Parts: sequence; C-alpha cells; structure tokens
Amino acid sequence: MEWLAHGALGLEVLFSGGHVLAAVAGCLLGLAVGVLPGLGPMASIAMLLPVTYALAPPTALILLAGIYYGAQYGGAVPAILRQLPGEASSAVTVRDGYAMARAGQAGAALGAAALASFVAGTVGTLLLAALAPLLSAQAQQVLQAPEQVALLLLLLVGAVVLASGALLKALGMVLLGLLLGLVGMDPYSGQLRYDLGLPELAGGISFMALAMGLFGLGEIIAHLGRKPAAPALAVAAPALAQRWPDAPQRRQLRPALLRGTLLGSLLGWLPGGGALLASFAAYAVEGLRRLRPGELPLSQGNIRGVAAPEAANSAGAQAAFMPLLALGLPTNAVMALLLGALSLHQVQPGPLVPSQAPQLFWGLILSMGLGNLVLLLCGLPPLGLWLRVLALPYRLLFPALVLLCALGMYSLQASSFSVALLCLCALLGYVFRQLGMEPGPLLLGFIVAPQLEAQLRLALVQGQGTWSVFWTRPLAAGLLVLTGLLLLLVLLPGLQRQRGQTFVDD
Repeated sequence: MEWLAHGALGLEVLFSGGHVLAAVAGCLLGLAVGVLPGLGPMASIAMLLPVTYALAPPTALILLAGIYYGAQYGGAVPAILRQLPGEASSAVTVRDGYAMARAGQAGAALGAAALASFVAGTVGTLLLAALAPLLSAQAQQVLQAPEQVALLLLLLVGAVVLASGALLKALGMVLLGLLLGLVGMDPYSGQLRYDLGLPELAGGISFMALAMGLFGLGEIIAHLGRKPAAPALAVAAPALAQRWPDAPQRRQLRPALLRGTLLGSLLGWLPGGGALLASFAAYAVEGLRRLRPGELPLSQGNIRGVAAPEAANSAGAQAAFMPLLALGLPTNAVMALLLGALSLHQVQPGPLVPSQAPQLFWGLILSMGLGNLVLLLCGLPPLGLWLRVLALPYRLLFPALVLLCALGMYSLQASSFSVALLCLCALLGYVFRQLGMEPGPLLLGFIVAPQLEAQLRLALVQGQGTWSVFWTRPLAAGLLVLTGLLLLLVLLPGLQRQRGQTFVDD
C-alpha cells in the first residue's frame, strides 16, 4: 500500500504544474545536446541555470535531470554516424557503432542503443525508487558530523581518482575548488576571507558565474579552437529503414544488455566518472565472452559492443542520482550542478528529502519513467531531424550561446561585475582545458566546501576540540581508512598507468 501511495503522489506531482512539459522538454533538449557536438549536458545545464531560477524546485530538477539522461542517449547518434563520441557518453559505443554504420547497419545500431538505454534507464529508475528511501532512512540514523566529514573526504578523493587527466592536476583542481568555496564572509565569525577587498565577493563567488563560465563559455571557446569534425556518414535510406536489430542480433544483445545494466547500476554510484567507467567495464566484459559461430569480433561491428556500453551508461546515469537524493552527495560535475541549482531554491538534498520533500522526490522518479519512454519514442522515429541537427554548423550556434550566458547572468544580479566574473571564469575554463585539467573536480570541491566546513566545525565541537572524535567512531574511522587506502593504491605506478589508459577515448 505504501508503494501505491508513493506512486499516486508522484503521478499527482507529475501531472500538475507543467511537470510533464518540463520532463518532455528536458529529454528532447538533452537529445539535441547529445547529438550536437561541442555542448554536452554540463555546458547545457550550466547555461540554463538562469532560466530555472524562475521555476519551482520540482520543475527545475525535472527539466535539468531530463537534459542529463537525454544527452546520455543522444551521444550515441554522433558516435554511430560520425565516429564522434558525445560528452563522456558513448565513448565506447563509437567502436562498434561506427563499424556497423559503415557496413550498412546504422539503423540497427541506433535501435540497439535506444533499446539498451530504455531498458537500463527503466531498471535504474526502479532501483532508485526502491533503494533511495531505504538508504535515506539508514543515513539519518548513522551519519553524524564525523561520518559526514569522512564521507565527504572519500567523495572528493574518489572524484580525484576517477577524473580524467593527471592525478596531481585533478587533486589541485579539487583543492582550488575548496578554496574558492570558502571565499566571502565566515558564517560563524562574520569576518571576510579571501575577498581581495572586493565588496561584491562578500557573499562568495557566484555559483552561476562559475558554472556557466567553466562549463558553458569555457567549453564554447575550447570547441572553437578544435579542428572541424569529420562530416556525418552518408547513410543510405535502407540502412535507416531497419530501425531495430533483426532476430539474430536481438539474441546477441539481450544478455549483453542485462550485463551492462547490472554493471551500470553498481558502478554508477562511484564519484567522478561512474557512468563512463561502467561503459568501459561493460565493453571489457563483452570482450571476454566467447564469440558465437559467425559473430564478428568486438570493434568490427558487433552489436554487443553497442548494447552493453549504452546500457551501462544509461543505468549509471540513473544510479548517480542515488547519492544525491539520499545522501546529498554529488558524485560528478553534473550532479554538482543539480545540487547547486537546488541550493538556489533553498532546497538541500540529503537523507531528509524522501521523507520531508516527498513531492520533489517522487515527482522526479515518475518523471524519469516518463523520460525513458520519451527517449525511446523520440530517439528513432524523427531520425531525419537529428541528422539535420548533427549537420548544423557550430559557427551559427556559438554567438547565440554566448549571448544567452551573458544575458542570463546579468538578468539575475543586474551587475556588470557578475558579467565580468563570468568572463573571467570562462577564460579560466579555457586555460584549464588547454592544460589538460578537468574542471569537474573544481566544481565538486566548490559545492562541497561549505558543507565540509560546517560538518568539520560541528564534529570538533562534539569532540570538544579534539580530533579523536574521528577515530573513536567506527564508521568515521573506517571511511577515513578507506580514503587513505584509495590514495595509496592510486599512487602505485602500475595503477597510475592503467588509470591514464582507461579514460583515453579512442
């Protein structure tokens, strides 16, 4: 009966306040974002933050979440037709997907990607609905201030370990994000810190300016400096007429789809690049499977090489919402953007969300179910539209995107300083990318910094000013030990080389 009540509440929220429109619009926009090279979900969500400021919290979260998991599927289109993987998604799909397209099986490859995303996304949504309230209830009982500090440190170290690029660069970005998150007035003493004598920074660095600059304008500037991508593959009409895999291909992809869904559901929780890591892991598992008679090897057009990573990617994207909604922990840059968007509405995700904000939680769950169906129905039938979007010249888009960021920033604060700060953050974002420094860990550190500081102060108060409070509590001590072991393991030369190779896109 409890599940029926939750489902009824979710349906009531979904079909009120324009939430259905927000879910559909988010998914369609996410599809377009995934198809169009040079944007990606992080840049799009960052640029749309000013728009969501005028929306209710459930509407804003449903819209931004739809963009995220819509882009996860949309990246399969350029990967299959253009040999160009999307933003951290479909990075493995390009190997077999493009080979299938060149062999005249583009429609079957796109159909396999759509089917895998739908099944894995639906399973991920059901797991989120079942496990998030249980995890939230347990967290309320066991997570006190010392455990919160230890968990946040584990999150930051995990983000460093799973970030692409050099380990020291990722660590530096997290530390820089933590420092930037402390700029402004100390909430306890009232003293200004790190404000450079600028009164505009008394309230801290604007999350909007940082997010839009690093991931919006910064990505646009970086994309303008890249070489033009290869033209889209000229796909014959018969190759697209078969939108679904045939019977032998379906028999091959079913077990691969299930294995990818399982890996994505397990690894999507990991901080940093959980969904991306799940895609690589799913592809590696398929490589260990024995080929059936007449089956092509992986990377030469095997449909399992499309279904497994796409399923893992979609399931991992849904699983990433678990720590955010149940614990208030953003495990990647996109989740940090969603957390920041909710903070703008004075909503703090965490263990109390399922019980104290059930409309927000169950409305989001039901919107995810609707979003998965929208992606299945709108991903393949209007394929001609997505092919036209794929061929759209980027030079026609970036002026409008730059103007959108500047007007959005100015409309929120009506200050030229905020626009100047946006430009400075955009310049930093471009410099970071040129130096091979991923800005995701920086944003994660920036979002986590106030919470880490508050919980650390509270833990020291509970421990009467001594650090022993962290090792006299078993759970906190265990998490700190796990954090230390993770750092020591990743410093081993062999693991450093393997880590560097894992996140290199072919």
